[in-house]
Amino acid sequence: MRGKIVLLGIALMVLCAAVIGSVTAQTPEPAESKEKLIHVSGTGKVTTTPDQAIILFSVETEHADVKTAQQQNAEKMDAVIKALKKAGIPEKDIRTASYNIIPVTGENNRPLSSETGASDLKIQFYRVINTLEVTLNDVDRAGEIVDLAVENGANRVDRFAFTLSDEKQQQFRSQALTAAVAQARSDADAVAAALGKRIIDVKEVNVGSSYIPLAYDSRFMSMEKAAGVAAPTPLEAGEIDVTATVSISYVIS
Repeated sequence: MRGKIVLLGIALMVLCAAVIGSVTAQTPEPAESKEKLIHVSGTGKVTTTPDQAIILFSVETEHADVKTAQQQNAEKMDAVIKALKKAGIPEKDIRTASYNIIPVTGENNRPLSSETGASDLKIQFYRVINTLEVTLNDVDRAGEIVDLAVENGANRVDRFAFTLSDEKQQQFRSQALTAAVAQARSDADAVAAALGKRIIDVKEVNVGSSYIPLAYDSRFMSMEKAAGVAAPTPLEAGEIDVTATVSISYVIS
């Protein structure tokens, strides 16, 4: 009898331990949020003057002998680079953007490619194109540098654009973000007032990407510029807009 009582007591202890363990393992589910929110977005814009110009010059040469075409191209591009450096453009702001050798057939002066469908087309000459990207940190010299490059051998100006330096981009992005937040808060205040509520806190903020455009001068897009132009090339930087966006969730009561 005593043995049965002992066994029963042990069984009750094990059962109690199991119940306690299962209770402590349970995690109460979080109560549903009672917060009332207003979700708004804002856009800020800052208008400024570009402080940087990006220019793509090309030297294009053609010859029946590919090595000769390369050599002539190299000599002209070397003269362009030397002239730019002599004019005070730092080496770090001059880089090769692309270099192409294109075999050209007699069929309407078309480049040779796999799409021609004829592997035995005779190559008439080789076209070598060396493209140089120049970053100019003094936009007032833009026209001067274009003319200088052309005078020294560049025979194409493939792209010209005004933009902002990294330092200026960050500066004006901060200003645009401040303006975006102000617009978002103004909208939220108006909505809350219309509802008879007031803003008591900020729940969440999401910052969107900023937009810093390039101001292109279309006069130089895919256009050849003849050497020996008497009048300097006039290039005006104008203005560009830096924009930024934010999305904010406000808590109201």
